[in-house]
Amino acid sequence: MGNREDLLAGARRCLTEKGYSGTTARDIAAASGTSLAAIGYHFRTTKALLDEALVEAMADWGNELRRTLAVEVGPDVSPQERFEAAWTRVIESFARLRPLWAIQFELIAQMDRSPELREAFATANHQARIGLAEVFHQFDPVADEAQALTLGAFYQTLLGGLAAQWLVDPDRVPSAADLTRALRTITAEFTT
Repeated sequence: MGNREDLLAGARRCLTEKGYSGTTARDIAAASGTSLAAIGYHFRTTKALLDEALVEAMADWGNELRRTLAVEVGPDVSPQERFEAAWTRVIESFARLRPLWAIQFELIAQMDRSPELREAFATANHQARIGLAEVFHQFDPVADEAQALTLGAFYQTLLGGLAAQWLVDPDRVPSAADLTRALRTITAEFTT
């Protein structure tokens, strides 16, 4: 790897171990085996390096979530069983992805002070919504992007809410069966 890639890898390790605001330029230089000057040369600022490392980590998280949800549950499975199987896998993934979720919630609190970070998250949100509609509904976003964004926003809301609850109290996060029961109650109210 070159210095730039080493810096990104070191920054990602530091993000996982120390969080966004707890990571210093010295931490990244030490973790990457490069000099402090390399940060300025390749990224201009430590913040720019951390932001790029975070965007990469979020993209990897999205790919891992896609792989997690791509596990086939069988052709004769009902929509309810498919929903529960998917959310069971999502909830199980929180333990593996805990550092990334913690960083995202840490950064949400700092958005007002960082327009660049807000823009990066807004772009990631848009892509995440489209991806979630594709994964959960096999929905073609090209056919109807507005509908894909609406469906994706619903799943993103559910995902973020569950992640927040899991970070606070992993032993009492709602199960996939709990989500199914709640969704059935809500939809029954809409159809009566």
